[in-house]
Amino acid sequence: MENEIKTLSVGSLVPDFAMETYNPAEGEFAKITLAEIKAAGKWTVLVFYPADFTFVCPTELADLADKHAELANLGATVISVSTDTKFAHMAWRNSERLLKDVKYLMAADTTGGVSKLFGVYDAATGLALRGTFIINPKGELVTSEVNFYNVGRDANELLRKLQANVYLLANPSEACPAKWTLGAKTLHPGKDLVGNVAAALGK
Repeated sequence: MENEIKTLSVGSLVPDFAMETYNPAEGEFAKITLAEIKAAGKWTVLVFYPADFTFVCPTELADLADKHAELANLGATVISVSTDTKFAHMAWRNSERLLKDVKYLMAADTTGGVSKLFGVYDAATGLALRGTFIINPKGELVTSEVNFYNVGRDANELLRKLQANVYLLANPSEACPAKWTLGAKTLHPGKDLVGNVAAALGK
């Protein structure tokens, strides 16, 4: 279809986007663009969720709040996103006790445009699925994860993936094996590693 929106795939450059936000740390409304995050040399972490004033969503956003400082220390701008308005974000954040520690930006994708760009927009409901995306400072999409409405995410895994991506951006000749954590052994792909991964990992 001529007007069909092309969704992004891992490894592709993310086009610029803009969203209105509620900033709980400052109690203010503002606007955020991918261009300004890139200009600051930061990573972008987008956490889409279905809706404010729902059930699984506050547990996820509270879990994300617990890891926010560590994500920010890695150079990430963390943004939660739903199709609710910035005013609903403010009301929800200030009324739901689970969200009392949320300090990251809460973005309003009221037209669904950014949700469609990342392939998480559900046209049947007008809501976003539980999508998590990491964009590097160059603007490349490096991590993509999408869950249905009824499965909540784990911010520990998001933190692990960001740590791995930050490490690999600085060490592009290496690769992180399954369950890699900061400080663990990495792999050095090449002919000598073929059939010898266990030995390389000391197993």
